[in-house]
Amino acid sequence: MARYYVNKNAQSNGDHEVHKQGCSWMPADANREYLGDFANCHGAVQAAKKKGYTSADGCYHCCNPCHKS
Repeated sequence: MARYYVNKNAQSNGDHEVHKQGCSWMPADANREYLGDFANCHGAVQAAKKKGYTSADGCYHCCNPCHKS
């Protein structure tokens, strides 16, 4: 299990990226929301969408299987 966070600030394309704890691209503390502990990024992205981040997407670097191409 790993801890996952969503960036509160959208990227220029409107996506809110989901990051795994320890990612080099993790947003600053004030700009992220804790999603919970998950076995993989798929559960974390779904949790972000349930919290209202409907365009949640996995980080290319730490959640690549959940990153939209």
